Amino acid sequence: MRLPIILSIDDDPQVLQAIQHDLRQQYRKQYRIMCTSSAREGLDSLTELKKKGEEVALFLSDQRMPDMTGVEFLTQARRVFPNAKRALLTAYSDIDAAIRAINEVQLDYYIAKPWDPPEEKLYPVLDDLLSDWQSDYRPAFEGLKLVGYQFSPQSHALKDFLAGNLFAYQWLDIETDPRAQELLDLHGLAPADLPIVVLEDGTVLKQPALADLAEKLGLAPKASQELYDLAIIGSGPAGLAAAVYGGSEGLRTILIDKRAPGGQAGTSSRIENYLGFPNGLSGSDLARRAITQAQRFGVEFLVPQEVVSITSRGQYKDINMADGSAVVARAIILSTGVSYHKLENESLDKFTGAGVYYGAATTEAYAFKGKPVYVVGGGNSAGQGAMYLSRTASEVFICIRRPDLTETMSQYLIDQIERTPNITVLGCTEVIEALGNERMECVVLQNMDTQERRTVPAAGLFIFIGTKPYTDWIEMDIIKDPKGFIATGRDLAKYADFKKVWKQNREPFALETCSPGIFAAGDVRAGAMNRVASAVGEGAMAVSFVHKYLAES
Repeated sequence: MRLPIILSIDDDPQVLQAIQHDLRQQYRKQYRIMCTSSAREGLDSLTELKKKGEEVALFLSDQRMPDMTGVEFLTQARRVFPNAKRALLTAYSDIDAAIRAINEVQLDYYIAKPWDPPEEKLYPVLDDLLSDWQSDYRPAFEGLKLVGYQFSPQSHALKDFLAGNLFAYQWLDIETDPRAQELLDLHGLAPADLPIVVLEDGTVLKQPALADLAEKLGLAPKASQELYDLAIIGSGPAGLAAAVYGGSEGLRTILIDKRAPGGQAGTSSRIENYLGFPNGLSGSDLARRAITQAQRFGVEFLVPQEVVSITSRGQYKDINMADGSAVVARAIILSTGVSYHKLENESLDKFTGAGVYYGAATTEAYAFKGKPVYVVGGGNSAGQGAMYLSRTASEVFICIRRPDLTETMSQYLIDQIERTPNITVLGCTEVIEALGNERMECVVLQNMDTQERRTVPAAGLFIFIGTKPYTDWIEMDIIKDPKGFIATGRDLAKYADFKKVWKQNREPFALETCSPGIFAAGDVRAGAMNRVASAVGEGAMAVSFVHKYLAES
């Protein structure tokens, strides 16, 4: 935690040295002591201190200075740090000016020179002023600040990226939080510049692209080496497990993801059936633990970086990125997972990121405090999202096409939902339209049995319906099932094209695709069990097959 500042100004070097000594003697453990001989220099530094998130507790200024009087300095300093205490160092002849300043510009105190002994003439006065300041002081947030409009798709994308990559940040809504406008004024910005990200050192990024923000935050979108033993594409539970095992077993391993670690599971507010965590854990917590573990074993993590194609050159695989860069690996594990289906509805598309969200319950939940929200979907992800939203929303309505949740959701979640008084399950109900101006304000519901429609107020709509594998980008001859999931192992034999593309003398390994040395693990694989634990198991198992493949090649 940063220490608050005591700033002292006096143009006489001997007096400045004396006050600096006495201040440090008494206050150096609780405050940072800064001194200058120029009032103009002191004023110029205040704005930069403010931009960096520093806090000034006390100004202590000499009255007679060549460029301006102490009262003039303290008056201008108050505009930058209005809550700081202000005291004047005065000669006996300046006491009248100090008294006028108390009445005219709310000077807190004056201290006559000399102040020896400080234990009697300096410290008691400053102790009282600093004690009074501390009683109202609330430490400023130290870290990233994100300023924008709550119902802005750009702001939502930045929040989702920062939260997904486990960066603590402070969200400031320009429409409801006066601190947001203060930051704009401080940096000379206008609402048209939003959203902005203010870094801890005071640097401002206006409407940053995710790649630019990632670079500023120290994330690595570029590979450090030209050749890796193993490249893992996708950092969901399967990819993270593969990274941990690959790194721990001595493989030069790189993990690539276009957004953030954790995948779909990373957005889950609570995973309660994962082995070894009887109280459950959040998806972000699981991702944080796994990334820390993988990096400890030397795994390189590229984010945000999107893979657009793979080409195989025998023992080597070229992985081509969206930014034109490339990585070469001897083996690849595809663990790109799945994404939620979008509801094909023009009105919902209009409000995506402005009231309509796909699986983003943890990122946006607080924005809907005391307001009604709707969840579409009957699977475990929808149930976990509804439970999380129920902490802040006034009411949570779960819309499902079936009569009830029994066929699609785990019993423990059904029991929790039934015990939560502000959650209501709407069976045989679908959302057919979203209404609003700049943001969604209402939804139109339709009963599937009676076809009756009704319009209800809704601050947020969270959609968790079905999933599709993220495999559209794969153009090489990797066999997929009709839904786009990647076929592996013995299942490949049932496809007519298998013998055309598989030219090895052996059968494919259990998680190997029809392209030797390229494996698939987790939800992206045809026949996967869609459980976090099974994805972790497949990621670990895939690495064992990678070893076998590398040994033979």
